[in-house]
Amino acid sequence: MFTDYVKVYVKAGKGGNGAIAFRREKYVAAGGPDGGDGGKGGNVYFKVDSNANTLIEFRYKKKFKAENGENGQGSNKSGKSGESLYIPVPIGTVIKDAVTEEVLADLSEPNQEALILKGGKGGLGNSHYATSTRQAPRFAQDGEPGEEKELILELKLLADVGLLGFPNVGKSTFLSKVTSANPKIANYHFTTIEPNLGVVTSKYGDSFVIADIPGIIEGASEGTGLGIEFLRHIERTRLLLHFIDVSGIEGRNPVEDYKVINNELKKYSEKLSKRKQIIVANKADMITDDTLFNELEKLAKKNNQKIFKISGLTGQGIDELMKYVSDTLKTLPKEDLIEIGKFSNEKVYTLEQEKEKFTVNKQDGMFIVKGEAIDRIIRKVNITDNESLFYLHKKLNEVGLTEELKKQGIQEGDIVKIGDYEMEWED
Repeated sequence: MFTDYVKVYVKAGKGGNGAIAFRREKYVAAGGPDGGDGGKGGNVYFKVDSNANTLIEFRYKKKFKAENGENGQGSNKSGKSGESLYIPVPIGTVIKDAVTEEVLADLSEPNQEALILKGGKGGLGNSHYATSTRQAPRFAQDGEPGEEKELILELKLLADVGLLGFPNVGKSTFLSKVTSANPKIANYHFTTIEPNLGVVTSKYGDSFVIADIPGIIEGASEGTGLGIEFLRHIERTRLLLHFIDVSGIEGRNPVEDYKVINNELKKYSEKLSKRKQIIVANKADMITDDTLFNELEKLAKKNNQKIFKISGLTGQGIDELMKYVSDTLKTLPKEDLIEIGKFSNEKVYTLEQEKEKFTVNKQDGMFIVKGEAIDRIIRKVNITDNESLFYLHKKLNEVGLTEELKKQGIQEGDIVKIGDYEMEWED
């Protein structure tokens, strides 16, 4: 089974918690703090696996999680960092955020790997919070949770040439003639229900890869027939061979077929519709009247496109076509067809930035605070510990929350909700 589109849930490891511990030391309150830091959670990477050619494995396993970092210990011993998770995928895999559909990585090179999710940072141990006035802090930071996302994995074939056209126009027969591929061939529509790849040997010049894309019909860009799921495979090709049946045995009009397919390409991708295209007038061995071919030839000349009359069955015209394809490919540069989204896994915060990263809304007499900056702070403290709570108030004041609450008229006894916590306001 050829699998080229799956959704998976992936989570990076949680950072370990910082330790609350004290060493035995004469004349030092509680022996002096020596709680170690928690280990960092494991990252999640995707890596190209040269032995894989489909995403079939992800049909059976859809959840992946990196290892958590270990908690810190006494004697300033830091917890061990969690092992990063490397997920193997076939070359040509595009990774997207399932919610935003932002492209996070395009794994189109051998052995390429990409960091997709970062593990949470480990919490600081209580040894970091000792001051001249607080010599025995009884609180430490909790580790941060790892990033988590639902991802779309989409496999786009890496081929130089794509065979384009309606079902049953002879693409599979042609592929079997010019490569060692053995596609399923029969005289009915949608013989090909999954893409086939074949390598053309140096008999025609430098070797290159051809992809036989399942037949496209009108409405494919909206999902009709085999639909849009196969149009994606054409995106990476540098050259399109547009196969059109000019035999007339099925009552089709070659000019209309040409226009319909190109209209579907344009609706799917403006860039793809401008890809260099060669018209292949196939089934020449069955022509009894050249009228249909002549009309298609006029259209090709009007659009300044090369046209070849061939027979995939008898081999007529194939050598000439493949020589031209080989020569043309040498003039076409390989280009990056996927635009990587502008994102960064590494977030750097300053106090000035954090002041702008929260909102306060009053609902039913309660002040509800939301924002990544605030969430990051509250995740690091033990809200049930008085010293830790004092530290929380100090940090919230530094990022501007206290000032914002006062602007909105908060009074003694009002409730402030941050995340899952509700706290009573005191001046």
